[in-house]
Amino acid sequence: MNEKEYADAISEEISDVVGNLDQQQLSVLVEAILAAKRVFVCGAGRSLLMMRAFAMRLMHIGVEAYVVGETITPAIAEGDLLIAGSGSGQTRGTLATVQEAAARGARTAVMTAHGDLEIAEACDLVVVVPLPVTGEAGSSSCQPLGSLFEQSLLVVGDALVLGLMKRMGTTNEQMRARHTNLE
Repeated sequence: MNEKEYADAISEEISDVVGNLDQQQLSVLVEAILAAKRVFVCGAGRSLLMMRAFAMRLMHIGVEAYVVGETITPAIAEGDLLIAGSGSGQTRGTLATVQEAAARGARTAVMTAHGDLEIAEACDLVVVVPLPVTGEAGSSSCQPLGSLFEQSLLVVGDALVLGLMKRMGTTNEQMRARHTNLE
């Protein structure tokens, strides 16, 4: 395959994942975000990068959002929502963060490829990003490691933001006003 054919294959894989999302799970997460006082996100590695992008968009639409581990992230509390991103569903640090948030009275959610593992069981809400993690038996992705999950996580985050924008009546102009102007 050449680079254009790889790009086409990646696009098809993401489309297949998105086509199999559970709308009910997404709707429940949108409602939880709307009900939350503040939203915190966490993850590890490239999943964390996607969650950071999601938090940025949440801020752009007017949701008070924080990334766990940043120096300006406040203490989580009752009324807050923590959303974790974990392709494997087994990242120990992400699980520990979910457990700590729950112990502090926050609601917890995870976006994961594995809705049947410990992190999903520890969360109040689960959004399954329906794909096998590359390298496991039965994986059909042409991409290395967890790339398909991470790409799909970014798409799911943006889809959630679009749904939230509609529900909140947020315009692109309002988002632009919140976008950084120190670049």
